[in-house]
Amino acid sequence: MTNLPAAFIEKMKKQLPENEWEAFFAVYEKKPFKGVRINPLKGGRYALSALLPFLGERVVWEENGYYTAEEKLGSSPFHAAGLFYSQEPSAMCAAPLLEAKEGERILDLCSAPGGKGTQLACQMNGKGIIVLNEPVFARAKILSQNVERLGIKNAVVTSELPEALSARFGGYFDKILVDAPCSGEGMFRKNAEEALTEWSEENVALCAERQKYILHEATKMLRVGGRLVYSTCTFAEEEDEGQVCDYLKNHPQMRLIKQEKLYPHKVDGEGHFAALFEKVERDSEWDTRLKEIKPWCSRDAEKAYRDFEKTVFKEKFAYRLHEVNGMLYELPREVFDWKGVQVLRVGVRLGEVKNGRLEPSHSLALCARKEDCVNVVDLTTEDARLEKYLRGEVIEDATVRNGWCVVCVHGYPVGWGKAVNGVVKNHLPKGLRKN
Repeated sequence: MTNLPAAFIEKMKKQLPENEWEAFFAVYEKKPFKGVRINPLKGGRYALSALLPFLGERVVWEENGYYTAEEKLGSSPFHAAGLFYSQEPSAMCAAPLLEAKEGERILDLCSAPGGKGTQLACQMNGKGIIVLNEPVFARAKILSQNVERLGIKNAVVTSELPEALSARFGGYFDKILVDAPCSGEGMFRKNAEEALTEWSEENVALCAERQKYILHEATKMLRVGGRLVYSTCTFAEEEDEGQVCDYLKNHPQMRLIKQEKLYPHKVDGEGHFAALFEKVERDSEWDTRLKEIKPWCSRDAEKAYRDFEKTVFKEKFAYRLHEVNGMLYELPREVFDWKGVQVLRVGVRLGEVKNGRLEPSHSLALCARKEDCVNVVDLTTEDARLEKYLRGEVIEDATVRNGWCVVCVHGYPVGWGKAVNGVVKNHLPKGLRKN
């Protein structure tokens, strides 16, 4: 790659030992590595990998990560079913440092499009609360769509500035991920046109200042004993090691546990930096005691849902029903009252009550398992009906009973259908249908 900025070249020559220059700059003449992360919320590694022939070698720092040479992963029906998430291999290194566990309260402060946040959610196995925040609303909508596709049940997707959240969540979270907006030097090979166009030494300085602000607000939201990961996809020392030094100087309540930097001439991936901290002292700010929301649902809405549930699921599927303007949700346990916070998604959107009946949401289908359901159309990739369904067309199935049914690909739900005498009307959302 001959179009690297001259200032960047000189900066990297100062930063790297001379005997590494040739190897580092030679990277930009090679293709970037691609990666995918299989979704353990959908099934075990063996079962999923057997269906995904494009999986290559494992990514050593993420147990569910694989390299791939496949170019058009988004067109796979298994992508629509949420069996995997496309993610650059080096970007998988930061989230595992937090060691997310079931039952914890976790915040991903700069979450869109959702790679690292959904990594954390997969580790939590649907138990606890994970807040995935993205200040830019359009990007937050994409984040919410990825949460839905992967079948994550315990997420709250918000769109707020960091100071708005810190004013509300003082000392609330057990763990926080700050994957901060950065100058993107580590992505020059992967997103060459965009990253190179936006890069400048002035932009590096602006990013470093913005990162200081984000880290300061994030610290307020971490409980004593809690852990925070700060990560970037840049080589700039002002945004990486220098940012860590400045952060520790100005936040004596935090201690550094470890930091690591991935260079593309040393690993099979792009550039990435991550640092892990622990909060060892209480802030001067008082900790927030957030009010837990009590689920509320009208009798008519609950009846509509329970009637639907009996015809579709073998056992009770949702327990904490919450109704908002005729829309029903299954709330995560111990979820906070979100009044005053711009929220795009809380838990599982079950569906909308219309004329006393439930119109199920796409989210509900993608949180279900075939074995939970009593009325199923199960298609294979060799079945021509699968492509018809993914295009939004009507399909036929002589075995399905009348009423709502879950449409699956190789046993994994991909959406809803409604059957009448062997004809299945398509209820895949229009925005998700193939052209």
